[in-house]
Amino acid sequence: MTQKSLSNWLKAVIFGIAVCGVILCGVLLPAIGRDLVLENPEFSSWYNPWIAVLWIAAVPCYLVLYNGWKLTVEIGRDRSFSMENAIYLKRISMLAIGDTGYFFLANLLLFLLNMNHPGIFLASLFVDFAGVVIAVVAAALSHLVQKAAVMQQEQDLTI
Repeated sequence: MTQKSLSNWLKAVIFGIAVCGVILCGVLLPAIGRDLVLENPEFSSWYNPWIAVLWIAAVPCYLVLYNGWKLTVEIGRDRSFSMENAIYLKRISMLAIGDTGYFFLANLLLFLLNMNHPGIFLASLFVDFAGVVIAVVAAALSHLVQKAAVMQQEQDLTI
């Protein structure tokens, strides 16, 4: 697989994730929330805070996709191990950990305000764990790409 074809595949995946995110956040979550409110009117005061929390949590996810797109452009240019890619991966790590922290605190706040079910709160801890994993993996990749970029620069200077 060439760098260009790898880049194109990664771009297709990023585009697919972005479209799925729009469908999820713009269509499915509001529809599911409205159905829950219709079936359980006592949850009607929960709808707007939860939609706001979920939409705000989606913003860093799209910033991650933007940085991932820029990373794939560099891969397509055959610059996989560059300082720019290390920076993009570091940003992805910071966005992931920030979004994870935000989602945990927002979920906890809604739980303390009695606007969250304990089962939902516990299930969201798995989402938080996934966010931490993404942040750690992106930070580790950033470190490795940075080291590889330094090694590549040193090798280019010795030739």
